[in-house]
Amino acid sequence: MLDIRNYIIGINTVTIGNIKSCIVNPREVFKPALIAGASSDILVHNHPTGDPYPSPDDLNLTDKLKRAGDILEIKVLDHIIVTDSNYISLSDKGQI
Repeated sequence: MLDIRNYIIGINTVTIGNIKSCIVNPREVFKPALIAGASSDILVHNHPTGDPYPSPDDLNLTDKLKRAGDILEIKVLDHIIVTDSNYISLSDKGQI
């Protein structure tokens, strides 16, 4: 979560999934941001397989969270997918 100047004001773990999936609800993502008065969010999740490339589900979730953030006036700046040795920024890829 970031303030108006893009300074980090908090980090929140929303959910912990299993090896195959993770349930993410927009209300659980944005609730801490609303309480903290965040202006924007950067989303991060891992791919334990080691492949950082976004799945169709990742892209759909990113779009859903971006739309929810737009409604709440909390901008989603990026969605980063990390592995043990690599990462991908969806913003850098033009997918945000």
